[in-house]
Amino acid sequence: MTVMKGQAHPKAAGQAGAALATKILVVGPSWVGDMVMSQSLYRVLRERRPGCQIDVLAPAWSEAILARMPEVRRAINLPLAHGELGWAKRRALGHSLRAEHYQQAILLPNSLKSALVPWFARIPQRTGWRGEMRYGLLNDLRRLDENALPLMVERFVALGLAPVEALPETIPAPALVADAELAQLAAERFGIDPKRPILALCPGAEFGSAKRWPESHFAAVARHYLQQGWQVCLYGSANDAPVTATIHQASGEQAASFDLAGRTSLAEAVDLLSLSTAVLSNDSGLMHIAAALERPTVAVYGPTSPAFTPPLSKRSATVLSTIDCAPCFERECPLGHHRCMQELAPQRMIDTLDALHSNSPAQSI
Repeated sequence: MTVMKGQAHPKAAGQAGAALATKILVVGPSWVGDMVMSQSLYRVLRERRPGCQIDVLAPAWSEAILARMPEVRRAINLPLAHGELGWAKRRALGHSLRAEHYQQAILLPNSLKSALVPWFARIPQRTGWRGEMRYGLLNDLRRLDENALPLMVERFVALGLAPVEALPETIPAPALVADAELAQLAAERFGIDPKRPILALCPGAEFGSAKRWPESHFAAVARHYLQQGWQVCLYGSANDAPVTATIHQASGEQAASFDLAGRTSLAEAVDLLSLSTAVLSNDSGLMHIAAALERPTVAVYGPTSPAFTPPLSKRSATVLSTIDCAPCFERECPLGHHRCMQELAPQRMIDTLDALHSNSPAQSI
């Protein structure tokens, strides 16, 4: 992707000439999709700073994703609940990390609390976008030009560069490396045949029900591919189990259909998704995982837009609603009709999936 250069905070510009850090602590994001997209930063860091060591401080659940990023040396567990300040825990963790002698911390979240551990760890260069009141906690504070850097992945990568340095003409896409042996074991556990075509369906969305394409539409797509001799695997968390159960039942509960929601670990889900012939997903973390595995992935957008966090793969397609009120970016449909998703017909997804897994280039439809 071709991008424009962002603007730097004046104080940060003075640090551009400093020696590039080769031992780096990245404070990672708190959402699955964002964590997947952060791999582009790690890939650029390894390209621009050969031999650098990258550790990522992040919630425990992210270890399964970070373990599949060859650029990351290790994941460091942040033992706090989402949104928890945990001053004492962050101070203790920061003190324990002083022995690592990191040269730079790169903060992907914009929150005040995300800046505490690097500060307690006395990391000499602490880089991040100006967000909540972080003056003093960060000493390489960048001012974000949202028009110059419209994509989240661009904003991540820019923090790994000097303030006056242009982004790569093409940002490397996330590229997770699945564990083939564990994928095979998981497939055997659930009775999935890796030698037969597999359609993965990801009908959940943590954001809210507005992002969910209707269960009846997912079921129609499932029935179509089951009739073609494919297998269908439904993925999601335990919270998505009622949705996947409805789709599984409506698609006929055939032997070739597998409802895996809440039955796999995140690591197993990543590895099993790598076996997919094609993937149909709402705008969700699993969508980003599938794209990063280079699986042909169709992403459905109604109340949200791919203008900020699209699937970053040449083997992806986005299907967009074009009704007047979309995208509204609301968790629930404020008008009560959910037309943005209801009116995206199953046949449209089938046609897009067929084109995509036949090596059609990435597209928006």
